Amino acid sequence: MLIISVTSIAATEDPSSTADVSPRIVRLMARRRVIESVDGNVLPMRTAILFRRKGRFWPDIFRPGRYMCILMFWGLMTLLFMMLLAKFALLNTLHDLKLDQSEFITARSVEISIRTNKLITEGDDIIISEFKKIPLLPKLTLPDIWTKPNTDLYYKCVQRSSKDIISGDPTNGYILVHSNGGLNQMKTGISDMVAIAKVMNATLVLPSLDHNSFWTDPSDFKDIFDWKHFVEYLEEDISVVDHLPPAYASIKPHQRAPVSYSKASYYSNQMSSLLKKHKVINFTHTDSRLANNGLPNPIQRLRCRAMYEALKFTDEILELADKLITRLRDDDKPFIALHLRYEKDMLAFTGCSHNLSKAEDEELRQLRRSVRHWKEKHIDGEERRRQGVCPMTPREVAVFLEAIGFPSDTKIYIVAGNIYGQDGVKALQDKYPNIYTHSNLATEDELSPFNNRQNKLAAVDYTVALESDVFVFTYDGNMAKAVQGHRKYEGFRKTIIPDKKNFVKLIDRMDKGLISWEEFSMKVKILHANRTGGAVLRKPGKVVKSEESFYANPYPGCICEK
Repeated sequence: MLIISVTSIAATEDPSSTADVSPRIVRLMARRRVIESVDGNVLPMRTAILFRRKGRFWPDIFRPGRYMCILMFWGLMTLLFMMLLAKFALLNTLHDLKLDQSEFITARSVEISIRTNKLITEGDDIIISEFKKIPLLPKLTLPDIWTKPNTDLYYKCVQRSSKDIISGDPTNGYILVHSNGGLNQMKTGISDMVAIAKVMNATLVLPSLDHNSFWTDPSDFKDIFDWKHFVEYLEEDISVVDHLPPAYASIKPHQRAPVSYSKASYYSNQMSSLLKKHKVINFTHTDSRLANNGLPNPIQRLRCRAMYEALKFTDEILELADKLITRLRDDDKPFIALHLRYEKDMLAFTGCSHNLSKAEDEELRQLRRSVRHWKEKHIDGEERRRQGVCPMTPREVAVFLEAIGFPSDTKIYIVAGNIYGQDGVKALQDKYPNIYTHSNLATEDELSPFNNRQNKLAAVDYTVALESDVFVFTYDGNMAKAVQGHRKYEGFRKTIIPDKKNFVKLIDRMDKGLISWEEFSMKVKILHANRTGGAVLRKPGKVVKSEESFYANPYPGCICEK
């Protein structure tokens, strides 16, 4: 058995002083311990320093005057550091709030805009009560009216793969194409025909354009498009020729109007069989002959290459458009391109006559009756307006732009024909005097090659609209779809898409004095916070004819996420 002794070491060193050991000596002796074995041998052993120091650390550290000063010093330093950190964080937060209040409102607006849309459509009583629950924020800076949506995560993806390049296989035959409609309807139809020729392994003859539409423009393909660029750009996709070769010139073409919104299988099976049999097919209609969705990715990419890359306008058109854009930006200020489709043919077709006189309404009715292929003859124009399918009037556009926040000195370039009605654009010009068109922005000499060539002038307007800082359209027609889709393809340039159904209800309520201008303006901003042409996936619809157009939104298909 081992016995630990504290006094034995004192006895060993000085036996006579064992009984009279001072406290200091005891402490010194306690620092060394002796193990006395059974046989009387004494062996010294050090106690582990770790345990000895731990034993005295916490009592000593709180001993007054020992470590308390050091502890207080570092505590104060830590507190000072935390205060500085909190100060910088607070300043940074306030700075962000000051600079990015617009993002705050936009995010909040997006969150409640869906609910707002629902409330407006559910009835007048709900509008009053529910909108009062949405607090107005008049002191906060609203989103920059010229800033385009943030779409840094997206890019064009239209490159052809090696397997998509045409081989040397013989063609199944030739396709003649008669493009019907106005410029943009023909443009989208030709793009479809390029994709269809690919599916059918056919050779495409340069399309002929419609000369019998409302404008009766005699211009042909080569007058509007750079046909050599068209042929060369598509040479790895399909074969394009100027005219039928002599061996096929004597063949009577098989006349055919393809079924609208057809899948690729319709052309690869049924139409290809007809082509092999007849060798030459004349497609008499090109508008909406391919489905918007459900097509192979290579076909969708080819449609975009044809629409946005191959169908380049002639140098004559691009040069005039460039001059107009330069003049609009001569003071380095941005401008709006406005597709104000308040034109005679469109109003007659839709049956919309809001704010027109009785004589003007009757004139539109007579025009509608005289055009055979317009199927609807008796239309309730006011009901159409409530449904949000009428073009906005010049006065409605002026109120809309002011409510969004555009100042009265904003430059507006109208990309449309003559505005119908005895007052024309007066209601718009009273609020926004800087109104321009190709007629008052170009000289007579510059416009002389374009006289009676409405499709060529439409191509000029299309180019100006594409390059504008903001594009606004008041009717979802062919030009609005084409320009809107092209601007998305070019990086989601800002395009304001009016929510006409809800806007009409709001402006009517304001005109009746039921809501103030401040409330009206804030609600319009909320409704359109997320309607600026950003990246929104195109979704298939239950009814193919009413779903979103591929050319109005080529995402997905030609736009991908990084």
